[in-house]
Amino acid sequence: MPQPHFLLLTYPAQGHINPSLQFAKHLIRIGVRVTFITTISASRRMTKVPAAQGLSFSPFSDGYDDGIKPGDDPERYLSEFRRRGKEALSDLIITNENEGKPITCIIYSLLLTWAAEGAREHHIPSALLWIQPTTVFDIYYFYFNGYESTIKDQADESNSKSLIKLPGLPPLATRDLPSFFSASNVYNWGLSMFQEQMEVLYEEPNAKILVNTFDALEPEALKAIDKFKMIAFGPLIPSSFLKDQLDSSLRTDLFQCDSNEYLQWLDSKQKSSVVYVSFGSMSVLAKQQVEEIARALIDSGRPFLWVVRNQKLRGEEVTEEDKLSCREEIEQFGMIVPWCSQVEVLSHPSLGCFVSHCGWNSTLESLVAGVPVVAFPQWTDQGTNAKLIEDVWKTGVRVSANEEGIVERGEFVRCLDLTMGDGEKGEEVRRNAEKWRDLAREAAVDGGSLDMNLKAFVDDVTQGCK
Repeated sequence: MPQPHFLLLTYPAQGHINPSLQFAKHLIRIGVRVTFITTISASRRMTKVPAAQGLSFSPFSDGYDDGIKPGDDPERYLSEFRRRGKEALSDLIITNENEGKPITCIIYSLLLTWAAEGAREHHIPSALLWIQPTTVFDIYYFYFNGYESTIKDQADESNSKSLIKLPGLPPLATRDLPSFFSASNVYNWGLSMFQEQMEVLYEEPNAKILVNTFDALEPEALKAIDKFKMIAFGPLIPSSFLKDQLDSSLRTDLFQCDSNEYLQWLDSKQKSSVVYVSFGSMSVLAKQQVEEIARALIDSGRPFLWVVRNQKLRGEEVTEEDKLSCREEIEQFGMIVPWCSQVEVLSHPSLGCFVSHCGWNSTLESLVAGVPVVAFPQWTDQGTNAKLIEDVWKTGVRVSANEEGIVERGEFVRCLDLTMGDGEKGEEVRRNAEKWRDLAREAAVDGGSLDMNLKAFVDDVTQGCK
């Protein structure tokens, strides 16, 4: 039997690329040849991804080879991305067929419904790699299947104290829903993209959703939908956590630097004493919010490591107004960096708490590291992830914003004290963080649920292709 050959397509953003690369690594380990497809702009950022046996890259031009710039029209970009991507996919399928390396399966991440359409046109099986929690997929599914008015009523921000119950999910308040449902949502394309995703899946005779989660983490959510087969393939995390050398070669960060001063600084701090603050590669905080965080860190008096991205690297103009007014004062308490290796930081024994935007990759990394979280969600799935962190897994606490949407310094300090203090809440959070750390690592090791589910999926696909 010829070696299975999977195409793996991903949207060119760090939050999509990293878990997709981890998934590629797991496929390679069980003998699958993988061709990784993303845009030229994304491939240029992947400076630390050497060739691995069984893995090849096939970047294509989306017309934005220097990346998307501030002010670019997102809907126009997505349209061009779709058109060019589908053409590149078709060409690659035909080329590999002619070279005697036919494609066994096409796996695609969020926002790439055209990949499923292309697979169907070429009579190749496909599967969606869902890089958010199962709970979020379920919410979208139920919205488009009988619960639209229920969720819309809940998303009305005047209804914030009521709760809704969806099958297999915990009770949800307004702030627990993905931000695309919010009455104040300005991204009109958001819900339509997820609706298109559902419609494409409906057309599949045996649709499969590969979810970056693990069986023990979301057991009810994984079984909440009868229509689709949802399979846990996580945690898709950089397993330098698990001391794996291959894995560290298959991770990419958008902004890398060679400085390890922050690691030396962490080495000088006491165990479980440091607050790590990072809002990911996409979130942009208002100046007032940045100031409140800075003042709260000063008031807290705890050592901290804070990632404040260099906006010039993102093609944005930095003005004096964007700079912290208390920069000199705050750096007496901690360290501000433009980038760090999050895996290394979360694994460091001095880490006591992770102040996170609750992106799903960061959420899983906090679980695998066993680090308590102060949940500070910004948009899309992050509010739901924060709900799971605080109320379901109980590995952290969530901040509350004022009427202007700003988390004030007193509220931030309160959450830090609850999470890192010696009180009952702090002990509960740390105990649960350790519990989920062990369960996450059990899932990720050889022979764990990730391994078993992956082998079963590949066997199913390859048997169907005979």
